[in-house]
Amino acid sequence: MPQPDHVSIYDLPDPAELDEDMRRYFDVCMEKLGMVPNVLRTFSKNQDKLRAFAQYYNTLMLAPSGLSKLEREMVAVVVSSANRCFYCLVAHGQAVRQLSGDPQLGEMLVMNYRVAPLEPRQRAMLDFAWKLTTTPWEVDDPDRAALREAGLSEAEIFDLADVIGFFNMSNRFAIASDMMPNAAYHAMDR
Repeated sequence: MPQPDHVSIYDLPDPAELDEDMRRYFDVCMEKLGMVPNVLRTFSKNQDKLRAFAQYYNTLMLAPSGLSKLEREMVAVVVSSANRCFYCLVAHGQAVRQLSGDPQLGEMLVMNYRVAPLEPRQRAMLDFAWKLTTTPWEVDDPDRAALREAGLSEAEIFDLADVIGFFNMSNRFAIASDMMPNAAYHAMDR
């Protein structure tokens, strides 16, 4: 049974009606991904917010960091699992499958990251992501110390917290707007 076929609850502009820079951005997405992710299509409702979202996302997830791209995607999936965000679980679960070359890892992270055979560094990162998402008021110095003990630098802890915070925000927006993932994600990298 296929998922619902809407992008989100919003009436969205025709991509041809977007400002030139946003049309170019959508063209780059088509070239690189073969699609425009529905999160970007949803944010096209407000092009200033689309620009801000795209810039922040690209800096957070694609720019150089002590956290690998795979580690950042793994965090996105674990946060999205805690929040039960369908859009991000599908989209970022696919990214984990692609970057790891392991379709089982993506599924384990979606369902219960604790069953995945992870390196101690990754386990510490995902434990922190889960706790900061589900019980943020309980996060304290011993949690940050556990990250340091697992080998994360202060800059990596900063980036980790940034990724966790971003996906908590974007999960809530995706859920509130009934955003559906692009159907193509389901079959990719299986």
